[in-house]
Amino acid sequence: MVTISIDAMGGDFGPEVVIPAAANALERHPDMRFVFYGLSGQVEPFLDKFPKLKAASVLHICEMAVQMDDKPSQALRNGRGKSTMWQAIAAVKNGEADVCVSAGNTGALMAMAKFCLRMIANVERPAIAAIWPTARGESIVLDVGASIGADARQLIDYSVMGAGMARALFEIKRPTVGLLNIGVEEVKGLDAIKEAGAALKATPLPGLEYSGFVEGNDIGKGTVDVVVTEGFSGNIALKTAEGTAKQIASYLRAAMSRTWMARLGYIFAKGAFDRLREKMDPNKVNGGVFLGLNGVVIKSHGGADAEGVCSAIEVGYDMVRNSLLQKIEADLTAFYSHYNIDSAAIDGTAGTPKQDQTGKDRPGPCDR
Repeated sequence: MVTISIDAMGGDFGPEVVIPAAANALERHPDMRFVFYGLSGQVEPFLDKFPKLKAASVLHICEMAVQMDDKPSQALRNGRGKSTMWQAIAAVKNGEADVCVSAGNTGALMAMAKFCLRMIANVERPAIAAIWPTARGESIVLDVGASIGADARQLIDYSVMGAGMARALFEIKRPTVGLLNIGVEEVKGLDAIKEAGAALKATPLPGLEYSGFVEGNDIGKGTVDVVVTEGFSGNIALKTAEGTAKQIASYLRAAMSRTWMARLGYIFAKGAFDRLREKMDPNKVNGGVFLGLNGVVIKSHGGADAEGVCSAIEVGYDMVRNSLLQKIEADLTAFYSHYNIDSAAIDGTAGTPKQDQTGKDRPGPCDR
């Protein structure tokens, strides 16, 4: 059984969407169990409509819910210990659930998750990893907004964690990883990107194949399985892609309704347009994974419908079933037992393997 803890009040629609989403997920995966956290009287009416889901669920009533416009610090200060979001995360920490899913305030969710679950060893910062539709299928892009800026060490962490997620989600033994840059030549880009690239190139891992630098147009092409960047540029890329998809859809609607000949042509090509719409539907790839934490947390789009939230739940289910955390921890240990990125960043000797040194002396995230 995989137990999912859900912040039932998260997102723009709360239990009105979350409960049907969980019911859909249960139909597809009968080995799921759910623990819902909601406000008194607001979850029960929707849960009563799905007897099968109700039988496979536990509902906990909480004192408050984090609002979508709350500042992360405010949400953490006021909601710690008593909000639906906090208790859904705490269920993972306490071993009552395997994964937490919320469509609530992203900043608040990240702040609470970091405070409650803490970081795994060897990881300085968490990252939000998004599933990205491409010409070849799907890729993973991270970080798409957890933090701004990244040094070489953090880009390496993202690379290893993203590869672990690709192995868990796509069942690829050795995912290809590329660092997002302004060109594919090794002399281009910021020092942090070049140092990270040299380190990844110099340290082969069984669970990761480093493919070098990739450019923005490579994301949609699906050139690599995992695209790694820092949160500022990653979030801009994500929002740009979403906006472009809506722009293209708007252009198509306008073009298809302009003349009677265009409307007739649409009738004949409806099947092709339906497939295009399905491919561009953000609900199909909903579910950002918070990587680097001592637990699995999935962030759904706040405005997602029931199918979108269901997709986020299924992403969490796949992460647990395929041992995401264990894969990431093993890969990080393997990498840092062979490579000293701290020395490379300080003295400029990027690409130098470690000599007679282990990663045990490396300070953890709580020591920095």
